Amino acid sequence: MNVLYFDSDLTDNERRQGLYQGQLFTYSPFGATYSFCYFADALIREAFAGFDPEYAQWELPVNQYVDILKALKPRFIHHNKSKEFIQQILRDKGCDLNKTYFDLPRLRTSTSDGYLTSGIAYAFHPHRDTWYSAPMSQVNWWIPIYTMAEENGLALHPKYWSRPIANDSREFSYQEWVNGSRKTCAENISSDKRWQPSPQERVEMDSELRIIPEPGGIIMFSAAHLHASVPNTSGKTRFSIDFRTINIDDVVAGVGAPNIDTACKGEALVDFIRASDFAPFPEELIYQTV
Repeated sequence: MNVLYFDSDLTDNERRQGLYQGQLFTYSPFGATYSFCYFADALIREAFAGFDPEYAQWELPVNQYVDILKALKPRFIHHNKSKEFIQQILRDKGCDLNKTYFDLPRLRTSTSDGYLTSGIAYAFHPHRDTWYSAPMSQVNWWIPIYTMAEENGLALHPKYWSRPIANDSREFSYQEWVNGSRKTCAENISSDKRWQPSPQERVEMDSELRIIPEPGGIIMFSAAHLHASVPNTSGKTRFSIDFRTINIDDVVAGVGAPNIDTACKGEALVDFIRASDFAPFPEELIYQTV
């Protein structure tokens, strides 16, 4: 049975073990997450140049909107301050910075009423991140930047934590994704031609769980959880931050969520950097675990 923890005081070791068993954690906003959201908001407002970013979609043609995101998202992802904010968040949440690695954060946009749902603002269908070669020990951190609604957030499907679902992840190669599909993200505007692993059977929606944290709040869940973008009908664009972490001891020991239906090729360990000094994940361990 899945359990949802609110502002838990469990240690990071205890929390990770719970996450690997399908437990969910959510935290109220605190200093480092507020600061990260303020920083993201400043970049967003600068990029949209006078337009209210949550409603700019109603005033801009899609191609111009895409051009804004093409400049904004890489700037956020690769900004040194983004890494520093994550470092502080992990420290405040009790992670051992010498053993915790994270990937660069993503700035996500979910536009309303089908304005832009492909490419750089892709609306994710139900999936497990492990189908995309995420390590079984990966933990996902998800943070809304602005006030969100039930109609524009994240949907989790706890029913499928221990229930395999037919999928085509066997056809996914992480190396091919990095070399091809990921680079062409912004080219997909009216439709998304990139192949991505997906369920091959109907996903039952009766147990869908939507958690609505305040701006700067955190949702934490295992990469093995089935989740999706909620089809946005709120009338405004949702902006959020997400990043992922792994603990090197868990990777080496093979500790993580159970693999019940993932069959992809490769593993995304090469994307992770150490929280203490931003050093890359040890190359020799990548070859040992793939």
